[in-house]
Amino acid sequence: MYFCSLKKEKQMKFTYKVLLLLSLIFLHIPTISASDYHEQMKLLIYSPRYFGPNAFPIPILRSGKVSERYEAEVRGEYHYFSGDKTTNLHTRALLPFFRGKAGIEISLNLFEEYKMTQEIVEERYAIGPESPITCHGDVIITAFFQILKSEKWLDAMANMTLKTASGGRVCDARYTDAASYWFDLTIGKDLIKPRGNNLSLRMQAMFGFYCWMTNEIIHRQNDAILFGAGLTFNCRNVTLSTDFSGFSGYKSNGDNSIAWRNNLQYELKKNIISFRYNLGIKDNLYDTLSLGYIRCF
Repeated sequence: MYFCSLKKEKQMKFTYKVLLLLSLIFLHIPTISASDYHEQMKLLIYSPRYFGPNAFPIPILRSGKVSERYEAEVRGEYHYFSGDKTTNLHTRALLPFFRGKAGIEISLNLFEEYKMTQEIVEERYAIGPESPITCHGDVIITAFFQILKSEKWLDAMANMTLKTASGGRVCDARYTDAASYWFDLTIGKDLIKPRGNNLSLRMQAMFGFYCWMTNEIIHRQNDAILFGAGLTFNCRNVTLSTDFSGFSGYKSNGDNSIAWRNNLQYELKKNIISFRYNLGIKDNLYDTLSLGYIRCF
């Protein structure tokens, strides 16, 4: 009986020591993580080169005409380069008003998954290579206004966009947790005018201003010139568009983001299948493949 009691007492002491050690470990982990997080946040570089592919989106180059059709889109996207592989589900809704004289568009990445190399994690001062929780994107709201509509001269529209600070995982340099906005004037003109279902060719260009907030104390925002030019070819139900667009900031800290973008669409009874390929240039490190479905109303 004595030896059994002594053995049980030793077992109880060992159990208490283990529980105490585990408690100290679990209590200490959040303190380390929180400290690391706040220190890392100060080191983040707020520019396209040092963030994920969706943090600083290059505005879409539009036709110069506000669409008269309602559109709802869902699109799967794959962004890649040697240091990061990212997938996301993109959604978009376009609502025109006053028979194409104005409109509003709302877009959002419902979720994003990524896998960075350790080298990129260290270069971007990220906490980790992938997210332990679901990562969602920023809500982006764009307003369009038709300024000029002329077959003889050209079409012109003004665009104003606000990117909200609603995206997640700023600790992994995926979204900035800060607002951005841009304004641009887009013009378009038919080089070959469409006649029925025959061929048509259209050129479009944009020029504007792009601005985003940073984590710096003195220079709180970066201002950039926004630009783009492209062509759209249409034959019956098939549309092929290509453009060279981007923006260039004044800080030269990885803020020169450019892309060569290509979009092939097939439309059947107001249903559109869209395949895109984007080639990243300069500080836009990512190439992108995407497949989308658009329903028009």
